[in-house]
Amino acid sequence: MPLEQVLVLLAAAAGAGWVDAVVGGGGLLQLPATLMTGLPTVEAMATNKVSSMFGTASAAVAYARSTKIDRHVALPATGLAMVSAGLGAWAAASITAEVLRPAVMVVLLAVAAFVTLRPGLGAVPEPRLRTRGRVFAAVVTAGVVIAFYDGIMGPGTGTFLIIAFTTVLGLDFVSASASAKIINIGTNLGALAVFAAQGHVHWGLGLGMAVCNVAGAQFGARMALRRGAAFVRIVLLCVVVAMVIRLGWQQFG
Repeated sequence: MPLEQVLVLLAAAAGAGWVDAVVGGGGLLQLPATLMTGLPTVEAMATNKVSSMFGTASAAVAYARSTKIDRHVALPATGLAMVSAGLGAWAAASITAEVLRPAVMVVLLAVAAFVTLRPGLGAVPEPRLRTRGRVFAAVVTAGVVIAFYDGIMGPGTGTFLIIAFTTVLGLDFVSASASAKIINIGTNLGALAVFAAQGHVHWGLGLGMAVCNVAGAQFGARMALRRGAAFVRIVLLCVVVAMVIRLGWQQFG
């Protein structure tokens, strides 16, 4: 692999680690860069999971040291997420991205409109929203629906988790991001186990990218913790818009 391509991959992995640690969506940077190497889509997705898993775990540790993680949601959802993401990864070879992109774009546009029209969303915790039914809904949404999406497609999983936790449970953006990291570890592990069993993972490449992803994740998590919910909200909106543009280009460009 040419040196220039290696440098692009490492830079993309570092940038993806930063974005994932703050709001999710790092796959926007990392997956296209990996595809530039000529790997088939499934192998690129599988190799990205190695890098993302280490980066997400690193960010989770940083968050856990400084903010409260909603264990009542994160732990059961993580168990479900490992299974659901594994099923998504198994289905990834048989369901084309062209089928999923339009639906994901519609959801992202709805998310962007919702966050824009509710400037107070995620600014401060809203514990009054938390009920037993909402906790159950959050666990199922995160551990089944979003986790399956992560296995079959991937980019934006962390973003969807944060939106679910702020809207359903009333968490602030920083706490939602912290809890999302725990579940994202589960989705990465579940999908990676299936991809590895199918022989799709390029371990050397994935581990090399993981080093830079961890560095970016540490920087991103510390910045999010230092600058707070308002900063996370701005980055989230930017990532959502970028994802819509990227998916639209892939679908219609």
